[in-house]
Amino acid sequence: MSGDGWSARLLGGFARTSERFTENLSGILGQGRLDSDQLDELEDGLILSDVGPRAAARIRERLSAARFEGGADPHAIRELVAAEIAAILRPVAKPLDVTAFPRPHVVLVIGVNGSGKTTTIAKLAHLFQEQDYSVMLAAGDTFRAAAIGQLGVWAQRLGVPIIRGPEGGDPASVVFDAVKAATAQGIDALIVDTAGRLHNKRELMDELAKIRRVLGRLNSAAPHDVVLVLDATNGQNALAQIEIFREVAGVTGLVMTKLDGTARGGVLVAAAEQAGLPIHAIGVGERLDDLRGFDPDLVARVIAGVAR
Repeated sequence: MSGDGWSARLLGGFARTSERFTENLSGILGQGRLDSDQLDELEDGLILSDVGPRAAARIRERLSAARFEGGADPHAIRELVAAEIAAILRPVAKPLDVTAFPRPHVVLVIGVNGSGKTTTIAKLAHLFQEQDYSVMLAAGDTFRAAAIGQLGVWAQRLGVPIIRGPEGGDPASVVFDAVKAATAQGIDALIVDTAGRLHNKRELMDELAKIRRVLGRLNSAAPHDVVLVLDATNGQNALAQIEIFREVAGVTGLVMTKLDGTARGGVLVAAAEQAGLPIHAIGVGERLDDLRGFDPDLVARVIAGVAR
């Protein structure tokens, strides 16, 4: 997809978020000089836009320092908000890179069922293919036949090999076989699906620890990335998932999906400010090329409603 095409997708994907942002701030914008009460209202409006209390407080402080003595021009406020959001996003906007030697570069993908995890794996595989990397998938979520089947369909569509085991089988065995196969075939990137259960954290923790042990025996540096897939429509609940999976799985980076289906896209800012983890890609649609690394300045301007 061209840069212009992706920009258009971002504009469309964040439209509801931008509208909500405007709605929440409409009572404050254009009221002349910003006094303390208006700044409080603006901070509340930002929190209602899901950017999170920490980011909202940071933006309020920046607006307070700007003073706007000559009157608070709505566009100037939006530009300043966009600049502050960009400053929050810039340190975490880091594409997922295939860097491991020896190959394969192993990416464990985790997330609750329904977050778009399996589809995200396919989209990440497509991103790697676009960079001329060879890819293999591993169906490590052996507890759901549907997950194994869906990943198989994507592998066929992408033209990439997949390693899978029987439903109810040992995920670590699947991962072991996948790493062996990927190494033998000279595959650049191995993307591993994992179970999305969170009702029993101990069980999931034990399972992931076993996968890590198996990986460590074959490649001491693996997994090279542990990527958590988050559904933006969950809003602030997505932030709680970051903390849980960070503790359980040692998350190293995030992918935020379904930003086109929600007015809660501000949660991208909250995740950046609260977790500080790399955000490798964002999803604004169903197509394979609707998941991309992102330009923090452009996304900030789209959210604040100053991008056209």
